[in-house]
Amino acid sequence: MRSTPPQPTALRHLHGTSGFRRITLALFASGLATFTTLYCVQALLPALSTQFRLTPAASSLAVSLGTAGLAVGVIPLTALSGVVGRTSMMTASLFAAAVLGIAQAFSPSFAILLVLRALQGLALAGLQATAMSYLAEEIDRRSLGFAMGLYIAGNGIGGMAGRLIASFVLDLSNWRWALAVVGVLALLCAVVFRINIVPSANFVPSPPRVRHLAGAVGRSFTDSGLIRLFACGFLLMGCFVTVYNYLGFRLLSPPFALAPVIVGLIFVVYLAGSVSSTVAGRLVDVLGRPRMLPVTALITLAGVALMFPSNIVFVVIGLIVTTAGFFAAHSVASGWVGPRAATLNVQGPAVYLFCYYLGSSVGGSLGGLAYGAHGWSGVTIYVGALVLGVLILAFTLRKLPQAQPRQFASSEAVQRS
Repeated sequence: MRSTPPQPTALRHLHGTSGFRRITLALFASGLATFTTLYCVQALLPALSTQFRLTPAASSLAVSLGTAGLAVGVIPLTALSGVVGRTSMMTASLFAAAVLGIAQAFSPSFAILLVLRALQGLALAGLQATAMSYLAEEIDRRSLGFAMGLYIAGNGIGGMAGRLIASFVLDLSNWRWALAVVGVLALLCAVVFRINIVPSANFVPSPPRVRHLAGAVGRSFTDSGLIRLFACGFLLMGCFVTVYNYLGFRLLSPPFALAPVIVGLIFVVYLAGSVSSTVAGRLVDVLGRPRMLPVTALITLAGVALMFPSNIVFVVIGLIVTTAGFFAAHSVASGWVGPRAATLNVQGPAVYLFCYYLGSSVGGSLGGLAYGAHGWSGVTIYVGALVLGVLILAFTLRKLPQAQPRQFASSEAVQRS
């Protein structure tokens, strides 16, 4: 009979301690590297469209293939992290993604660029699949919302930095140099992560059991609350990536006809996401997720509406509100999945990320069809419908019963992320 592995007894890190500061700095750097590399190409889509004679929807495959690789890899790499360890998986993921990012600068064709983008997304899946589980294991529950907010804040700043850096370098040179510079930045972030990350103290190794992993994934879809949270992630990311994929095309064309460098500067509003995710994390610790999620969805929907007029002031204000609402909503929803899945003894965070990044790939591509057919009016209707779906789900989640621990027939523990 297989013996049960000893349970860790180490104390978890609380806000204000040295361990908490090191962990949040390391995870902040990892989020910075992830979103810098993953979404820097959004600022380069018009240039890629011109260089390779592509439609906006076709050029957006440079984004969609990266997020598709991440979606495909997130669940199996979650299982692998149970063998190699959380910190080892995250470290290898960051360094591999940085190297692949630099290699993209030397792509001889758009097809090769897409292959490298897909591989980079697959590499980043190791970080995204593991980070939230690592935080849940090592951070005290009373500080988990704040730590999660800081991690997602790194994502927000990374998304902004990637777009800004790519835009500025593109203005001075070309898209190849832009990708190379972003790749070097990601490599520096990987070094910062490796220096600061605290070794796991509450991680229990487990061999990769495909049958049990599949069972844990399947059982996550038996809980209506988790299903609704997965749907929220899918819809939120479909909205967000559509806005940022095609806004550049809109602003470069009449009636705006802005210079590329000015369009790049507008991405500074990504900072709103870093602020809102941190604030949302703090408010969740006080008010609870059921109250916070509908509010964040309403904020996002208001931002989408504000962006509709062909007035640069409204567009910028709307983009700020949309970005703030999205990151706050994602912080609340993703932070809700982990504890509920752990209580139910199912695979939750990895499935959420799979749905989240699938929303980026599928939602972003469909958004390109809406933009190609009806311009920004089509985008507004499309993303508005997605956020309205999130709002409806959020209101239903307010009455969600508290998760109750479940017992399953298997004698082996279900692997959890």
